[in-house]
Amino acid sequence: MRAPISVIIPTLNAADRLPLCLAALGEGLSAGLIRELVISDGGSTDGSLRIAEAAGATIVTGEASRGGQLRRGAGVAEGAWLLFLHADTVLSEGWTSHISAALAHDGAYYGRLRFDASGVAPQVVAGWANLRSRAFGLPYGDQALLIDRQTYERLGGFADIPLMEDVVMARALKGGLMGLDFHAVTSAEKYQRQGWLKRGGRNLWTLARFLTGAKPEDLARAYRK
Repeated sequence: MRAPISVIIPTLNAADRLPLCLAALGEGLSAGLIRELVISDGGSTDGSLRIAEAAGATIVTGEASRGGQLRRGAGVAEGAWLLFLHADTVLSEGWTSHISAALAHDGAYYGRLRFDASGVAPQVVAGWANLRSRAFGLPYGDQALLIDRQTYERLGGFADIPLMEDVVMARALKGGLMGLDFHAVTSAEKYQRQGWLKRGGRNLWTLARFLTGAKPEDLARAYRK
């Protein structure tokens, strides 16, 4: 039987982080879980595509829009399961054992967030994210989303929007997301550059605005300022 999982990674000038992300997937190749790697690029001008080519990835290109990129990637993927992963996220050692067990039951799964930084602030921010995921069924895309193809297609796939596509998908799943006991170790660079409190507050405010009706396009413009 073919390996079950297509890994889909959206990229936009991710050359500095992508190699670490891909290296952690070697465990999945060794375990016979990964069928293919799909890189969905939004117009990178750095070495992202060269790295993808060297890794033997299927590459699709298009407008820079995270929801659209994920949607295009899923559109060419052939696996029975889809693992959506951010380019600056590294799956923790041993992730394959948890995902292998999940494959026995169709549905949607995610990992626990952890930052690649030490200290109280990273622990607090990650702790809140993991609490939000459990209590409200709202994990973000940087926690790695594993979903079987039938469920993904039944829900209509990711919305082609520049921001909050992960929240739209989580809400469509209506509490059906289940946490797995592996870590999605995500880059802390944006938090360190902007400040943990400021960045965390900005993320929470963006979520609140979206849930009260703000357009993703407007949120994306404000988010990038």
